[in-house]
Amino acid sequence: MKELVETIARALVDRPEEVQVRTVGGAQVTVLELRVHAEDLGKVIGRQGRTAKAIRTVLSAAGTKMRKRFTLEILED
Repeated sequence: MKELVETIARALVDRPEEVQVRTVGGAQVTVLELRVHAEDLGKVIGRQGRTAKAIRTVLSAAGTKMRKRFTLEILED
């Protein structure tokens, strides 16, 4: 899942080398923390959060197939 989020984020941003995804495992849910350059933050979130919502939907669908729950947190520095 980490690779999936990295691939999507790198396709969206101007500085793909600064995309970082960290996995934080939990008992119920695995959290994926996405960090991008400050100027690319808007591209990952999108207008009214539409892009972020779409990424979360893909993550949820892929997680359902694996029978695991994933959430995406977009962090700013």
